[in-house]
Amino acid sequence: MAYYLAKFILWLGGWKVSAEIPENTNKAVMIAAPHTSNWDLVWARAAFYILKIPVRYTVKKELLKGPLKWILNAFGAIGIDRTHKNGKKQSMTEAMIKLFDDREKLVILVTPEGTRSYQPNWKTGFYRVAEGANVPILCGYLDYKNKIAGVGPSFEAKGDMDANIEKIKDFYRPIQGKYPEQGVI
Repeated sequence: MAYYLAKFILWLGGWKVSAEIPENTNKAVMIAAPHTSNWDLVWARAAFYILKIPVRYTVKKELLKGPLKWILNAFGAIGIDRTHKNGKKQSMTEAMIKLFDDREKLVILVTPEGTRSYQPNWKTGFYRVAEGANVPILCGYLDYKNKIAGVGPSFEAKGDMDANIEKIKDFYRPIQGKYPEQGVI
């Protein structure tokens, strides 16, 4: 049902989908850029249903209670628990790496800007999670100018982090968000 609803929503909006996902990619950190609008969730969620990519995103585990749990789970939420067994608080990066360690299949969506406003410097957590979990980075995008929702190239989180993030940004530079002036690059 969700597949057909997603197809209808994208058709209504005039969007197409495109993906370059390497075969046998069971685990990955998928970044979503440029993230400039709340509408990004609608188009991206619909595209992921059509592409049959079970993308998840993290929320505090406390949010996954009661009726809100059903809604958030339907959109791919996965609860994050930042406490260690000894009660010590762990970093978000450590908690996300643990999610990968505990599962055979997992694709987590992260916005490297951390905001919908203009942010020239990306947060590096997505890279550190991919590196620590030894999973690839996939480039999810919404090109509002051409109305294409998709997944671009895959990158390995190895070596010079700053240089690799610049290579990833090179892929995103021609892609326009809903509000291009708020774009990342």
